[in-house]
Amino acid sequence: MTQLDLPALPTKPHYVILDGLRGVAAIMVVIFHIFEASATDLKFHTDQIVNHGYLGVDFFFILSGFVIGYAYDDRWGKMSLWEFCKRRLTRLQPMVIMGMVLGAVFFYPQASELFPSIAGTPLWLMLAVMAAGSLLLPVPLSLDIRGWQEMYPLNGPGWTLFFEYLANILYATLIRRLSNIWLAFLVFLAGCALIHQCYTMGNNIGGWSLTIEQLQVGLTRLVFPFFGGLLLFRICKPSRIKHAFWWCSLIIIGVMCMPHVGGEEHYHLNGLYDAFCIIAVFPFVVYLGASGVLSGTCSKRFCKFLGELSYPLYITHYPLIYLYTAWVADNKIPIAEAIPFGALVLASSIILAVLCLKLYDEPIRNWLKKHWNSVRPGAM
Repeated sequence: MTQLDLPALPTKPHYVILDGLRGVAAIMVVIFHIFEASATDLKFHTDQIVNHGYLGVDFFFILSGFVIGYAYDDRWGKMSLWEFCKRRLTRLQPMVIMGMVLGAVFFYPQASELFPSIAGTPLWLMLAVMAAGSLLLPVPLSLDIRGWQEMYPLNGPGWTLFFEYLANILYATLIRRLSNIWLAFLVFLAGCALIHQCYTMGNNIGGWSLTIEQLQVGLTRLVFPFFGGLLLFRICKPSRIKHAFWWCSLIIIGVMCMPHVGGEEHYHLNGLYDAFCIIAVFPFVVYLGASGVLSGTCSKRFCKFLGELSYPLYITHYPLIYLYTAWVADNKIPIAEAIPFGALVLASSIILAVLCLKLYDEPIRNWLKKHWNSVRPGAM
């Protein structure tokens, strides 16, 4: 049997609790970004409410590594590299494009003192940046049309998808071939690099700029959690744990809401807290979630909804955050007055994500699965 004749792969059942936890983390990331608009300590982030919400990205990477292992580790030989790429593109790329389009739609209304470059950006340049972002091509600092040095100025969180794709490529071409011993060795080295980065920086924030320093931060943030998640899938044997979703949700919320540790004087302690959460707490949460049992129909539907919401919410909320952040900065809105509007941004982000999911993402993915994924290389 040739690769061109490989049979269609059956869909595996989801870890519904893990899907739900992804949604919980996505909502916490949105709340973190909303409160970030009112933060004043830009160096140590000591006054940021939902202080460690940025760790949601690291949790996403661990989940991704675990789920990729579950979905594909036993399919190589039945599935070609091209088939794997098509499946990942079908899952991720439609919402990447939507996130960039929404970033373009909301771009010029975001013009403010905080984003002085917007007003002078010609339409053709903005559209060129949108096109590059839709292909997930990072732009250099010379094409930073916002002023925040983002590799995706229209939709900042796109940087995590850039590294997600990188992890998928590494997995499909190299890492999947490693034995558990060699994978554990890689994860150990990556964990050491992560601890060093967190300790020296005082946190695990960064990765969104196309500079050597930021690419190093992003790569360090990626390798341990993603391939640690893969290793966790390979070696863990899930048990059966009741109420796991609620316990895991409380842990995630608690981790992200933890105030800054150590203050400015002992900021290294905050970095050690980040490293501990990524290396110990999050893998434990994923294990609990994979072992969890849902007893009621309502709980299953709730987790399913959160799982479906998580990716569209994460990749589309930031254009609204840009608007909200510019409004808070320009009008010097105190946090007490900003909270009701922040709640409106959260609700609007969820509604927008649901609309994108139901009216765009699901129809596009279904069409691609029917027409594109059914076509083998060389069949056209």
